Parts: sequence; C-alpha cells; structure tokens
Amino acid sequence: MSTSENHASPIDAIVPDTKDWTWVLERSCPDCGLDTPAVAVTDVAGMLRDNARSWLAVLAGDEDGLRRRPSPEIWSDLEYACHVRDVFRLFLVRLNLMLDQDGPLFPNWDQDETAAAERYWEQLPQVVAGELAEAGEALAAAFEAVSGEQWRRTGNRGDGARFTVESFARYLIHDPVHHLFDVTGERV
Repeated sequence: MSTSENHASPIDAIVPDTKDWTWVLERSCPDCGLDTPAVAVTDVAGMLRDNARSWLAVLAGDEDGLRRRPSPEIWSDLEYACHVRDVFRLFLVRLNLMLDQDGPLFPNWDQDETAAAERYWEQLPQVVAGELAEAGEALAAAFEAVSGEQWRRTGNRGDGARFTVESFARYLIHDPVHHLFDVTGERV
C-alpha cells in the first residue's frame, strides 16, 4: 500500500508517549472514565474479553477508514488495534514471569519501536482481528487462573515501577480500555 495523506503514514510522525501511566492505579482516568482503583481483579478477565470483542467490531469497519489517521501524529484505528494486540501478548509474558519467578525484572518494551518494526499501518485488519481475539482470550484465561497468594506475587519494570499481580491486572486493563476510547470516543 502506498502512503498518502488519507492513509496511515510511517510511524515517524508519532510523538513517543513518555508518560508514566502508573497514576491510573491511584485515580480514575479523566479521559476514558475508567476508575481503575475500583476494578475488582476478578473482573479483569471478563473486561479483557469484552474489550477484545469491541476491537473486533472496530476492525470490521472499512479498511481505508481503519488505516486513516485523524492527524499525522495520532495512530489510526488499525495501528491502535495492533498495539492492543501486542499489549495483550506482552502482558501475558509478564504475567507468566510474575507467576513463575520471584520478583522478575521485565524486559523493556518500546511500543513505538515495535509499531515501526511491525509496520502496523500495513497490517491486514482481518488478520489483526484474529490475532487480537486470540491474544485477548489467552490473557483473560491466564488472569482467570490466578488465585489466592498469586495475586501478591511481584514484578518490576526497568524504570523502577513495581507491581503485584493484582496491581498489574488493574494497570493492564486501563490500556486497552483507554485506546478503545481513543478510537471510538466512548467513555466507560
């Protein structure tokens, strides 16, 4: 696909997000409306499944529309969906590390580097839909299997952020919910 002003352009136009989003563990998000501190961790699996279904509805839209960026520095709906798919995959790896190791240090992940390397803007929406559904279900099932003391197991990001499986679940769910808001404008 050739790049035009009506279609998603190379990722270089995106301004890297350098915010520390761990604040969502302390208060509601004023943008998407998710009250992350109030989320029951036992609801996260169902929330992931609901979110994945919503992304499938988004990805069923017009392909040209899915590839179109609202402005050069904002991801297209397709690029957001690719990101959410990859967040689901990454968080499954990190969850498994937390459950299998004592206090693991998560490998760093540069979401913008991944978007560029994987050429999000060129991916096929129907393929992304299948991959997103699969990744969402795998992550939901993994959280569904967590019980008892496992919720207190810990993991660490390279920037010093420390999570329990419980706080990790809450932190995670904000990301796909917020990005669905970015795409649809619908608050939770």
